[in-house]
Amino acid sequence: MTRGGIGGRSGGRAERVAKRLAAPEVNPCAPGQVGGFYKPLSEAEIVAIYETALRLLSELGMGEVPEVLERRFLEAGARKADARILFPRAMVERCIGLAARTFTFHGRDPGRSIEVGGDRVHFGTGGAAVQTLDLETGRYRPSTLRDLYDFTRLQDTLTNVSWFTRCCVATDVADSFDLDVNTVFALLKGTTKPVATSFTLAEHVAPILRMVDMALGHEGAFLGTPFLKAHISPVISPMRFGEDAVLVTLACMEHGLPLSCITAAQSGATAPATLAGFLAQSLAETLGSLMMVNVFKPGYPMVFSNWPLVIDLRTGAFAGGGGEISVLNAASAQISNWLGLPSGVASSMTDAKAIDAQYGVEKALSSLAAGLAGGNLIYESSGMTASLLGASFEAFVIDNEMHAMIYRALRGIEVTPDTLGFDAICEAVLGEGHFLGGAQTLAAMQRDYYYPRLADRDAPITWAEKGQPDAWTRAKAAAREVLATHHPAYLDPAAEERIRAEYNILLEA
Repeated sequence: MTRGGIGGRSGGRAERVAKRLAAPEVNPCAPGQVGGFYKPLSEAEIVAIYETALRLLSELGMGEVPEVLERRFLEAGARKADARILFPRAMVERCIGLAARTFTFHGRDPGRSIEVGGDRVHFGTGGAAVQTLDLETGRYRPSTLRDLYDFTRLQDTLTNVSWFTRCCVATDVADSFDLDVNTVFALLKGTTKPVATSFTLAEHVAPILRMVDMALGHEGAFLGTPFLKAHISPVISPMRFGEDAVLVTLACMEHGLPLSCITAAQSGATAPATLAGFLAQSLAETLGSLMMVNVFKPGYPMVFSNWPLVIDLRTGAFAGGGGEISVLNAASAQISNWLGLPSGVASSMTDAKAIDAQYGVEKALSSLAAGLAGGNLIYESSGMTASLLGASFEAFVIDNEMHAMIYRALRGIEVTPDTLGFDAICEAVLGEGHFLGGAQTLAAMQRDYYYPRLADRDAPITWAEKGQPDAWTRAKAAAREVLATHHPAYLDPAAEERIRAEYNILLEA
């Protein structure tokens, strides 16, 4: 064995330092890692919850079913009892069998497309925050259209945010059609990732998709690579449909938008306070949405978005952080994956208003649980604060780093003859007595370790010399830098001019 370890020392200390500081050639924690290791429910418990959901659908059924949907349900094998529609087990399971298992959620940039379903985990966004944590004042204020665009272009630079759903509502846009139009316009202008939005009314879908085609250059272009997904809640807990949302769903299907049909029951309010009972009702409701989609278009791309939400039973306030919401969403992901359906759950819905210890604890706990449980699309996981009432630029930057750490945890440990390193251990012990600078160490440094840009790893004396910056301060500086320098030109100027001539675009050119 040579004293220099594997392959000896080459190039001296300066070259070794340069290699350690170089950007990794391989991303050690890329999005789309495999989940499913955390299983809060046993097989028997999943079966019990599933059987209860089927019983709810067959014996209690769904209420307030719009006529257009009722007709299709009855044709597919449902039956009517008084004012409710009941679903036989065979019909429910037939629709589960027809449902899409995987689909591509396209980006306008094909390199940013993601595969939804299977065992792959992606963190993204969601929410409809009405307040923004102001980057300059550190106070909450009503969210604006400009905020939405700034959030869009900020997250455009964040590798670990796989898709962007509008995270805040432009409260300065009063008209509902203008709001829906300008929301999609901001997404088109600010990113080429897969994106998602919501529609206030079914009548808004066609003209907005016309605007999307204008942005792409020709009529029908969107259908080739549908990069815009619709977030809809067609079921209102407990156990009834919402007509407006059902009509929006049907309009979106007519125009080829992938769907996230979201159930958002709240424990002790619109669903049982017991966690098992909650999961049974919420599963039944999300299956109601699945049947709605598949009796019209079997196999249509839909994320089975069963999002259990928790309230503080002492006050009735929504509680976005804590152990209960973490285990519920992890269990939801486990059940959806057991059914073989593309799963959507929520995490990182911290109740913290500041970027503080509560923020870090609640976000990390719920995000890690959802990731380990194998949620395919993990919504709300970036940028949200204040029990979903707020969105924060600094939070986006910090959460992006948190996602990287979770992806790294999901990736696990590769055990091979090379990584076990018997020869390298022998050479280090008999040679220089350490592993610093060895070929195996340098290779592992590139392949196995993630190096955060925000998390502080300085010695206390160095940290003090730098002014004792906290995570909030560092994230604020990083967000400011991106917003000052990243001005994407994703819309062709001629297309943007045509759009502005036809629509009431309120975002400044």
